[in-house]
Amino acid sequence: MQKILIVFAFTLLLIALPIQSFAQSDDKLVILETSQGKIVIEFFPNDAPNHVRNFMNLTESEFYDGVIFHRVIPGFMIQGGDPNTKDPDTSTWGQGGPGTSVDAEFNSIKHNRGIVSMARSQNPNSAGSQFFIVHQNSNFLDQQYTVFGRIVTDESFETLDKITSLEIGPRDIPVNIDEVKITKAITVSRSEVSDLLDLGEPERVTQSTDTQEEFLDTDTQEEFLDTEVTGNQMFENKELDVAFSAPEGWSLQQPPKVDENTPDVVAVGPKIGEINPVISLRVFDKEGKSFDDFIQEKNELLNEVVATGNLEITSQEKITINEKEAYVTDAIGIFETNNQSFNVKFRETTISGLEKFYTFAYSNGVDDFDNELSRYDDSIDSFKILSEPTQPVDTTIDEGGGCLIATATFGSELAPQVQQLRELRDNTILSTKSGVAFMTGFNQFYYAFSPTIADFERENPIFKETVKLAITPMLSSLSILNYANIDSEQEILGYGISIILLNIGMYFVAPAMVIHRFRK
Repeated sequence: MQKILIVFAFTLLLIALPIQSFAQSDDKLVILETSQGKIVIEFFPNDAPNHVRNFMNLTESEFYDGVIFHRVIPGFMIQGGDPNTKDPDTSTWGQGGPGTSVDAEFNSIKHNRGIVSMARSQNPNSAGSQFFIVHQNSNFLDQQYTVFGRIVTDESFETLDKITSLEIGPRDIPVNIDEVKITKAITVSRSEVSDLLDLGEPERVTQSTDTQEEFLDTDTQEEFLDTEVTGNQMFENKELDVAFSAPEGWSLQQPPKVDENTPDVVAVGPKIGEINPVISLRVFDKEGKSFDDFIQEKNELLNEVVATGNLEITSQEKITINEKEAYVTDAIGIFETNNQSFNVKFRETTISGLEKFYTFAYSNGVDDFDNELSRYDDSIDSFKILSEPTQPVDTTIDEGGGCLIATATFGSELAPQVQQLRELRDNTILSTKSGVAFMTGFNQFYYAFSPTIADFERENPIFKETVKLAITPMLSSLSILNYANIDSEQEILGYGISIILLNIGMYFVAPAMVIHRFRK
């Protein structure tokens, strides 16, 4: 198993690192013992000192013992802290408090997954005892509610996910309230908790937002739209000389560098299945090695692991990403920790720079691997080497990339549709002089508009889907070339003209006939 950890070193972080987490105070934490497990909360007294003091005082007075999370909205948040929930009469749930209030301490900390924030009424200074824990990033709440803490252990996130997976009834109240009860809330010293995550400093709003006013109402049970957050957070490090996007809401970490196989950057996602999804980046000096030499060394290590029966390589492919040589390996292996075994699927993408090799890797449980694969592809597509100038577009023959519209449409250069286009171009069209001449002229025309369309696709999802519908028939017609044996200039011209005529028929003649019949 050790070899798997060497080749895919980032899998060490499938179990989040037990390093002391960032905090503004080294004193007290709060542990909420619930029906689903423990939730450990650390605090931000520099940002919200009065809210932290209020929450601590309520905890130590046993105020939270026996209350429930009376409002659970999967994909948004769980809300609790109302003493009225100790009474079976649900009509007053959401209206209770300690009889005192705390003035607003709005701050710049974002409402990302795991953040603990204070509920209130429309009066900003009405916070009492009710609080909520963010299930998935809800940044429309930023600077509208007082963030005063966050959850900081693996078990805490697992408990949060368990609660949001329960059956929910009217007014977002869980059907079985015994399943969402806070049985005991206690304060402990930080040194008493051994499994704190290394979460780094909380992400902050860089400028004030003009978002629409939204309220977690402690007086009424207002409905909330289920907001799906699919954005990214940018990581940039001048020392590593890299920049790329990581999935928004994932925990970005830079673990201590033990050896060259230790990941330089790790993004740990929320645990939905058996394990946390992880994206990592390792940076290697070239040390005079060619790209092929480096890949051969990695494959020799892989083959040793395959021989043990603990790893199966499912595919390997040499491709081009953003005009750079790249090599992609897919594998399935067994990962063991705490006497448990997990079937883990891996994808490793190595990119060659001018002075270094950059190895991205993504791992997740076999059943959940595809769920986050598009986010990994986004990270790969956004990768930049800061010291290297952006490559200008080659309008002669596009040897390494340039299927801009298809890449934007299908989300990644690794998409099957994009790879099909590249294979047709490289293996079929460019195999003859006529094909080379056609591609030279076509590229000059194509690059006149394709970057604009690709950028607009990324900005407008509806336009992206429209383009997908429009180009799918064309891609289907091009697949004919996969079954053609082209050995001469005449054959490439014949097939090429036939496909052009076929597309003219599909896109112009057939619609014109339909319109003509409709008008008649």
